[in-house]
Amino acid sequence: MKLGYNQAELVESPSRYLVCAGQTAVDGEGSPRHAGDMRGQIGLALDNLEAVLGAAGMGLANVVRLGVFTTDVDEALKNFDLLGERFGSIQCAPPMTLLGVTRLAMPGLLFEIEATAAA
Repeated sequence: MKLGYNQAELVESPSRYLVCAGQTAVDGEGSPRHAGDMRGQIGLALDNLEAVLGAAGMGLANVVRLGVFTTDVDEALKNFDLLGERFGSIQCAPPMTLLGVTRLAMPGLLFEIEATAAA
């Protein structure tokens, strides 16, 4: 299965390095959204990741590593086209690890994505 990521990413002398905490499907007040909806949760988690990157003056094109955690790997993979739309449109394919987990930090969360970015 082709998932659209590189096996490695060489970063030579970045002037800025950002390590992002895991982003989930929560709103501005930290309340979980899209209960039971993997696609909705992936979309909001990506929105939140882009917001964190943007606050540091970066974007998805700066991402050099992704960690993805989900309570349902099969359902997440069915919706990975959302990652492809965001990263593929800018021709960015950072190395990634996808892990199935028993649960995430808050009940009801199905998907979490963390990133490392460099500029």
